[in-house]
This record gives sequence, C-alpha cells and structure tokens, in this order.
Amino acid sequence: MSAAMATVIATVMASFGGNGVFSGLPLTIHLPVPQRLLLLAWLPIGMTHQDLPFQGKPRSHGTLRCYSAEELSHGQAPPHLLTRSARWEQALPVALVSTLEATSHRRQYERLLAGTQCPVLRPEDVLEADTHQRSISPWRYRIDTDKNRYPQKLAVAECLCRGCINAKTGRETAALNSVQLLQSLLVLRRQPCSQDGTADPTPGSFTFHTEFIRVPVGCTCVLPRSSH
Repeated sequence: MSAAMATVIATVMASFGGNGVFSGLPLTIHLPVPQRLLLLAWLPIGMTHQDLPFQGKPRSHGTLRCYSAEELSHGQAPPHLLTRSARWEQALPVALVSTLEATSHRRQYERLLAGTQCPVLRPEDVLEADTHQRSISPWRYRIDTDKNRYPQKLAVAECLCRGCINAKTGRETAALNSVQLLQSLLVLRRQPCSQDGTADPTPGSFTFHTEFIRVPVGCTCVLPRSSH
C-alpha cells in the first residue's frame, strides 16, 4: 500500500475524531465538509491500520434457531441467510480469492517473496510487478479457509518486513514500521447446536450468527511509536 494511500486514510480518520489525532500520531489536516464526504464515500468502510485481531464479536438478536441436518444441504448455510453474498463478492478479501487461485501456478515472483525475510527490491525486478510487490512495505497474500465461516475463503495480507524498504538502497530500514491495513467484514459463522436443548450438539445440526471480523488487506509504512 502506497504512502499516498496511508495519507488519505489518515486524513479521513482525522475528520472523524475532529481532534487531529490518528493512531497516536498528531495530525493537523483540516478539510472542508464536502471533501470529507467525498473521501468517506470513496474509502472502503472500516479500513484502518491499527493493530487489531483477525476476529470479531458475534451479533445476534434473541434465540438463534438450530437447523437440523434435513434442513441443511451438506451442512451449508440456508440460502436466505446468504443474501449478503452479492456484497461479499465486492469486498477485496473475497474478490481476490479467485484471482489468487487462478494464477497460483504462474506466480514465480510471489514464491520468491513467500519466505519470512524482507526482500531486497531492485527496480529491474519490480517493473511489471503488482502494487504489493513494489511497495516499500511489501506484503503477500494467502488464502484463509474456514469451513464454519461464510465466505469460507478470504484473501489475507501478510507483511513481509518489520521495517520498511529504503527506496534508495532497496533494503529494509528500521526508521519506519510496516503495519497492516485492516478492513471490517461482516461474515456468517456456523456453530454446532442441540435440537433437544442439551449440552451435547446434535450431529449435523447448526446455528448461524453474524460476526464482524477485521481482515488484513495490505501493508503500509508508519513512524515508530517510540525511538527505542
């Protein structure tokens, strides 16, 4: 994720707080109301680069229904609970999955970045590379699969560097920190349940609830919180 993108995100978040503070960094950015609304309409809802877990809290109202095995097709969620599927397809973590699966056999450069070490970036190596490979806070994608979550597959970004890459040397520097950019996503969670109200789940029976999770979608560079 580029530094320009990070600046836009910081600008939008600053407009929320009104006090010019974003993730512990002082900001003195002031925008007219029309520009704030324009940025808010453009930026994906819930995106932030704070360090938050890849999980959320369940959201439910009243008693959840326990669906029997006969009501479910191979344990899948009932169709009327998957009405958000069209919106899911528009979310970056979902939209990237098919692309990653389709190109996995010819992503040679991606395999070079697949290790845990921060790569050395050379201009000749990244001229035709994607943004996440050319970034000074490079990241890779992996597909996270959870059979009890809908969508079951999500593309998750993983930062390759603790610091950021110096644009002049192409090597990592500790003067900046790489942090994840997180996007909030409402998912459907499946859990075993009991048809007779006992503690033991009934085989093949499930209940479903919605849950907000925060999914890493990229990485960016920030100033360290401390000089130590």
